Amino acid sequence: MTPIETGRLILRNWQERDRGLFYRINSDDRVMEFFDFKRDKASSDAFMDQVRDENDRNGYGWTAAEIAATGECIGFIGLHALEVPEIAPKGSFEIGWRLAPEYWGKGYATEGAGALLAFGFTVMHLNEILSFAVQGNLRSTAVMERLGMRRDMSGDFDHPQVTEPDLKRHVLYRIGREDWKRRHRL
Repeated sequence: MTPIETGRLILRNWQERDRGLFYRINSDDRVMEFFDFKRDKASSDAFMDQVRDENDRNGYGWTAAEIAATGECIGFIGLHALEVPEIAPKGSFEIGWRLAPEYWGKGYATEGAGALLAFGFTVMHLNEILSFAVQGNLRSTAVMERLGMRRDMSGDFDHPQVTEPDLKRHVLYRIGREDWKRRHRL
């Protein structure tokens, strides 16, 4: 995959030096607060290998987010093919992020996701990009709103892969290419 640069970040594929951070964000209680699982080291390594291969194959995916000035990996921000029956049919794409807590509140998720929206709409020519989160995940939904995404209340859903009752209900956000272009005056 070709790296994408923003003012402060480089979105790139995962490298061996990122394994420790990748494991940390996928096993941290605060980062995984709205997930009904955490990954052990072996499953984290396997997931990183899978994500890295998908990024190489597709040219996009759950990309490592690196601070350009320091080379420090802070987590991931990604654009990913999605299929959730009745909510996101085959051919849908989602945008999402997972950063180490010490990088929260600095605008990195919004900055990186904004660059990936641009990539999705101008390079991949997508018509729409979705995002969703557990209903109470106000940090993530705030990022979605800063990106110009709008909540589709009729699309809120119980995630079929989530077993924890308190985490099952998800809110759905959308942004279409035309809305994105108007927002960016293109």
